[in-house]
Amino acid sequence: MNTFLNFELILYDLLLEQLCFMMYVAFVYACLVFMHILLHNNLLDSNRAAAFLQLVKLNKALADAETTITLNPKWEKGYFRKGSVLEAMEQYDDALAAFHTALQYNPQSTEVSRKIKRISQLAKEKKLAQEVESMRSNVNMAKHLDALKSELSEKLGPKERWEDVFSFLVETMEAAVKSWHETSKLDPRVYFLLDKEKAQTDKYAPIVNIDKAFESPDTHSSCFSFLRQYAEDSFSKAACLVVSKSIISYPQVWKGQGSRKWRHGQHDGFFIQFESSSLRKLWFIPSTNEKGQTLCRDPEALDISAHEVLPRLFKEKLATS
Repeated sequence: MNTFLNFELILYDLLLEQLCFMMYVAFVYACLVFMHILLHNNLLDSNRAAAFLQLVKLNKALADAETTITLNPKWEKGYFRKGSVLEAMEQYDDALAAFHTALQYNPQSTEVSRKIKRISQLAKEKKLAQEVESMRSNVNMAKHLDALKSELSEKLGPKERWEDVFSFLVETMEAAVKSWHETSKLDPRVYFLLDKEKAQTDKYAPIVNIDKAFESPDTHSSCFSFLRQYAEDSFSKAACLVVSKSIISYPQVWKGQGSRKWRHGQHDGFFIQFESSSLRKLWFIPSTNEKGQTLCRDPEALDISAHEVLPRLFKEKLATS
């Protein structure tokens, strides 16, 4: 009798233990399923992506947005999150692609439509800013002077006779543009290409400052006379005047009438006047403000007979054969 009762108790304990084990397994399984749902829930990932975006943890936000799309490729919110993160990264083209995909899955979303409109404008502005910076950084005046090369060749003959003159002009123009980009102003100067074999370089410098030259007709005349004599005494091959429009009180060559009428707008900028015995040229380089940056536009050739800033510095020489 006692033996039978003991057996029943043992069996009961075994069954109870088995039941507890099965309940434990079921509980663990349920926990694992719940954790799986938490870890792989598109709504959770979407919300977490938004939270990371607010914290400016953009790489984590992008990863969650990508996971959201993977879990539910047809849910527009995943693409919206991705587009928002890419917008913050200033990857506007990729952001637009994400928002356009979001719009495919929810064509009625005004929020997505607004995003597309906004980012299209941002992309346009970014492209313009990049173009402005590229133009500011890559100054190349030689490409605007092909016609001048032909004139120099016609008047002076073989390239070796005028190559140094052309290089002198290009370097002077480019230095002026770069300086203007940095400070939006230029000191009025005349640059001289000295004959190295003849010039007394200890007496004659290649740069002459002319701060007072454009204050009045008297200072202008006095400066011109000095520069003409300087060009002769220094055995210069060529000279190049650089002066900003804003400092010229006289002569204001942009206020002429008739054949001297100014046809180049009201932009700020500066003049480049090239002088040599065989050729004279004049350009105005207008300046604008683009995206908060000072930008020199392409040089505009002027009729030097109508708009000369200084009279001829060198005695005219006929073309050589």
